[in-house]
Amino acid sequence: MAKTETLEEFYQYKFNWLPDNLKKDIGHFNVFRMEDCLGPGKEPAQYSRRDFYKIALMRGRHVYHYADKSVEVSGTTLLFFSPNVPYTFEQLSGDSTGYFCIFTEAFFTSHLRSNIRDLPMFMPHGKPGYQLNKSRDKFVSSVFDRMLEEIGSNYLYKYDLIRNYITEVIHYALKMQPVETLYQHVDANARITAVFTELLERQFPIESPTQRFSLRSARDFAEQLAVHVNHLNRAIRHTTGKTTTDHIFERLASEAKALLKHTNWNVSEISYCLGFEEPAHFNHFFKKQTSLTPSAFRG
Repeated sequence: MAKTETLEEFYQYKFNWLPDNLKKDIGHFNVFRMEDCLGPGKEPAQYSRRDFYKIALMRGRHVYHYADKSVEVSGTTLLFFSPNVPYTFEQLSGDSTGYFCIFTEAFFTSHLRSNIRDLPMFMPHGKPGYQLNKSRDKFVSSVFDRMLEEIGSNYLYKYDLIRNYITEVIHYALKMQPVETLYQHVDANARITAVFTELLERQFPIESPTQRFSLRSARDFAEQLAVHVNHLNRAIRHTTGKTTTDHIFERLASEAKALLKHTNWNVSEISYCLGFEEPAHFNHFFKKQTSLTPSAFRG
């Protein structure tokens, strides 16, 4: 399901445990080595929004998908992600090494006057990637090493020190030009269409009558992708020859057929989980798509 990933979900699927300080009013922070979270047996990052900020130093060749863009990076890249924009990344070659830290807005702003949302790399249409050469990699890595050292210490003011480290990394990046080498094998329209399709498919399969298909309109998807709905519609029509609504309805009809054929759920339950407010609306939709009523299709 495409939704906002919470801190609790992050810890559960990455580590199968929850830290004790997760719900403190001062906010939350943690830092990790990339190699502890990637590789065989580790869950890949899902394309979604998160309810926390993330700063990552990644070595290797990757593509990160950010809103409607897919950006290829290689070498060492410093990445900044905010709760405002959905993202994921995929490893293209070799083993990934590096670091990342996660923190809530409350952690960063509770002791500082600045608003982290106003920083260029965290704005919805900002550019989150910064290429690092060998010396810059060494410097930023040293800051992450200091974060790791402090998070494991008993120093009373360690989180104040860590906030300073986050600020140091942010300002170090702001002095550099962001990298944006768009993935070459697809154009801009194809990229946004691919991300839309992935987001659509992640809502399926429907596995229980309580699960609900929530992104039902072009506007819903545009909001998730942080793009204007007209831009989304133009890109999808240009790439596929069909409208955004056509794709949504075709996928809904396909899932409806599967549920009618392979479950014993009644039509009202199927109607609900596919996002229809009334069974009559579902009946009308299904007949328009298939020329049959749900009951007739089920036979």
